Amino acid sequence: MPGIVINKTYCKGCELCVHACPMKIISMSKELNQKGYFCAQVHEPTHCIGCRICAITCPDAAIEVKTHGTQFALFEY
Repeated sequence: MPGIVINKTYCKGCELCVHACPMKIISMSKELNQKGYFCAQVHEPTHCIGCRICAITCPDAAIEVKTHGTQFALFEY
């Protein structure tokens, strides 16, 4: 099962990943990170398909998608 790891230190709260996720499993946290931004969080990790669109969209490279075996390819990268 794929999993999303969000580095809260790098996240600046731009919300691009929230809008890019085809499964709509990323939302914004209600807590501030060390830099004072509301960062992204995963609220339904079991629904992740591992498409990596959130990681590709993130301008701060704050998201990493880890897969264990099969990975769904929504697009040819």
